[in-house]
Amino acid sequence: PHAGPVESKNEAAMSELVPEARQKPVVPMKPMGINASLLGYIGIDTIIEQMRKKTMKTGFDFNIMVVGQSGLGKSTLVNTLFKSQVSRKSSGWNREEKIPKTVEIKAIGHVIEEGGVKMKLTVIDTPGFGDQINNENCWEPIEKYINEQYEKFLKEEVNIARKKRIPDTRVHCCLYFISPTGHSLRPLDLEFMKHLSKVVNIIPVIAKADTMTLEEKTEFKQRVRKELEVNGIEFYPQKEFDEDLEDKTENDKIRQESMPFAVVGSDKEYQVNGKRVLGRKTPWGIIEVENLNHCEFALLRDFVIRTHLQDLKEVTHNIHYETYRAKRLNDNGGLPPMTVETEENHESNL
Repeated sequence: PHAGPVESKNEAAMSELVPEARQKPVVPMKPMGINASLLGYIGIDTIIEQMRKKTMKTGFDFNIMVVGQSGLGKSTLVNTLFKSQVSRKSSGWNREEKIPKTVEIKAIGHVIEEGGVKMKLTVIDTPGFGDQINNENCWEPIEKYINEQYEKFLKEEVNIARKKRIPDTRVHCCLYFISPTGHSLRPLDLEFMKHLSKVVNIIPVIAKADTMTLEEKTEFKQRVRKELEVNGIEFYPQKEFDEDLEDKTENDKIRQESMPFAVVGSDKEYQVNGKRVLGRKTPWGIIEVENLNHCEFALLRDFVIRTHLQDLKEVTHNIHYETYRAKRLNDNGGLPPMTVETEENHESNL
């Protein structure tokens, strides 16, 4: 009578052991039993190519803002960056054009194509910034413009019927031009960067660096870095957004050595040693814009376009825009307010 349960116990014990006994020889046998070609290439690496094709078809947006006093060569530098006449003052100075009484915002869009890749570039100029006797709060129209672009994007995003691709007018990068005084930053520079470093990626640039000797340039760069640190101003690339050790190492080098980039811009070509180069002619020779021994323009271009352009866009979307969006939705109990137009439309629909 007791045999049944004992047998069933043994069976249970056996059944527990059986799979283990079977599993051991399976591991070496698997490659022999299955066709080797199935264990070979899957094609995951083509995902990158698929993404590249999609991006090539749609193209992409990049919006760059230039801020600084007039006469610091902002337009020339942007033209030099993208090797085309993309800035507001691509032609010579217009005598009738007076310095604006207040800060204006002028956005000019272009489509640049290189190697089959289309980029919709928007250059946002801020004529009138820092040109008045009283420059108090002259950063306000700029901050307002940046936030308006976030608001525009947010409104599109919370629509019930959303566009497949929301037009991106958000400012991805702000080049802030520092006057090459060789002394220290002006209160206006500090004020601007303090207010705007929280809402946009600021890249400080020392303009017209050819007006300083090499020693003055090195000293001025160190002084600017120190002042920004003392005032708690975070410029791009911000330390807290470094994703991994490789990023941190690369960005630390940029933060501690290159920033702020001391640059010279020029859209004129000269012949130097049988080669055509972009440069500025002086009585003692030609300053070659793309020669690292002469200025750091090539470093700035590589940084903005060749290594960090996509990251500038991502930080704008994931950090600055997210901060704006979270604050906006919190203040408003979850949704942006209906605009006057939508309220009127709503009433007329009723």
